[in-house]
Amino acid sequence: MTGSLAKMYIAGAWVQGGSGDVQDIINPATGDAIGQLCLADSNDLERALAAAEHGLQIWGAVPAWDRGRILKDAADLMRDRSAEIGRLMTLEHGKTPAEAQVELVRAADFIEWGGEEARRVASRQFGARDPDVTVTIQYGPVGVVAAFSPWNYPVLQASKKLAALLAAGCSCVLKPAEETPSATIAFLQCLIDAGLPANVVNMVFGVPSEVSSFLISDPRVAKITFTGSLPVGKLLASQAGRHMKPVTMELGGHSPVLVCEDADLDSAIDILVLRKFANSGQVCVSPNRIFAHESIVEEFTRRFCEKASQVVVGDGCKNDVTMGPLANLRRLEAVQGLVSDAVARGARVVMGGARLEGAGYLFPPTVLRDVSEDSDLMTVEPFGPVVPIVSFSDYDDVLRRANATEYGLAAYIFSRDEKRQRYLADRLIVGTIGINDIPTHTADIPLGGWKDSGYGVEGGIEMTQAYLKSKFLYTKNAAWRPENGS
Repeated sequence: MTGSLAKMYIAGAWVQGGSGDVQDIINPATGDAIGQLCLADSNDLERALAAAEHGLQIWGAVPAWDRGRILKDAADLMRDRSAEIGRLMTLEHGKTPAEAQVELVRAADFIEWGGEEARRVASRQFGARDPDVTVTIQYGPVGVVAAFSPWNYPVLQASKKLAALLAAGCSCVLKPAEETPSATIAFLQCLIDAGLPANVVNMVFGVPSEVSSFLISDPRVAKITFTGSLPVGKLLASQAGRHMKPVTMELGGHSPVLVCEDADLDSAIDILVLRKFANSGQVCVSPNRIFAHESIVEEFTRRFCEKASQVVVGDGCKNDVTMGPLANLRRLEAVQGLVSDAVARGARVVMGGARLEGAGYLFPPTVLRDVSEDSDLMTVEPFGPVVPIVSFSDYDDVLRRANATEYGLAAYIFSRDEKRQRYLADRLIVGTIGINDIPTHTADIPLGGWKDSGYGVEGGIEMTQAYLKSKFLYTKNAAWRPENGS
């Protein structure tokens, strides 16, 4: 891929930006530039929006059955090309080929699910209180969507958005993350090759704040969907609110884990180590704050660290590596800052804790104990391979601590007692709860956050609802009777 030029897709063609501006694409395992990305200026954004407005009419004229076929054919192409797309993802993001393949399988499932749901959008009709009146509720696409997807799962997160909005009949301008463009470009090519009409999806890259401000303020954009950090999500939501535009926001989490005294430690540790260090900890539903009962906390910590020490950190392209680098220098500095802040407040580093020597943004699995409640590590989503293990003795107190952040995406309970499971689950203020496991978000499940973790859901039969608007038709016709004739 070295030396390649990643282009934008506007009005049915792969194009360079009008200004000629580009930025380097970095391999996080080495820190080297492996290509360049074209960036949009205001004229490019204007062309993309004009194309999307035209594409809305084109896509709306395609029968729902055929929209479904296109999406399902695209899913098949994604599976056929998964090795090629996965290689791009490993080079740009750093995740291992195995992790890339898992992401692509899930992404293809979302696109296929969207193809099925496209055929299920239906109006309904019923009789009104007036016997001469028929009420019809029609559903149609909300319009042109501005979609912003992140770098941690570049294809999966884009697929969730496109599957839903295309199933509903919308067109869009998609802005993926600039750090990981090539895999998303290859994903869009699957849709194009499956028969997606030109103009329906337009893909742009650029300075994020400039692109978002341009798209959100334009009256042709009817809806905004974003996955990313809380601060950016709140900023975009406030901009959308000024223009009375609906939003779907998935804004991350800081998931607590409650490991009770009766937990199956063998199973809990296997699951938690696997899922905490998956994707180098850069997962919105990652188990980030582990609360272990005081009667087992020492044994749990020892065994957790023993298991975590088996994680092999390095270049995701190498066969023996099980955890790749952090995706960019910003993440490396942020994770190191979380550790430093915790230590300054009295925390103890049990394992890891510092950047690994050599090229690339490598950071090892890191475990801390004696972490203060007011440390950044307990209050800010880490998005990296660092986890605090803290003890508890009182269940109501640990619930208070688990719910103490602004996040409300997910939480996990490890206990064999069904009554305790229910007690804790009923009191955790989150949108997803895993009991004795950490669930994966699959296409058939609606995922959404509580509190500041987001607004709306992605997936499930609910996926299209945010991209549809209803129209109420009230039709009055005198009833026909034989004696009235024709």
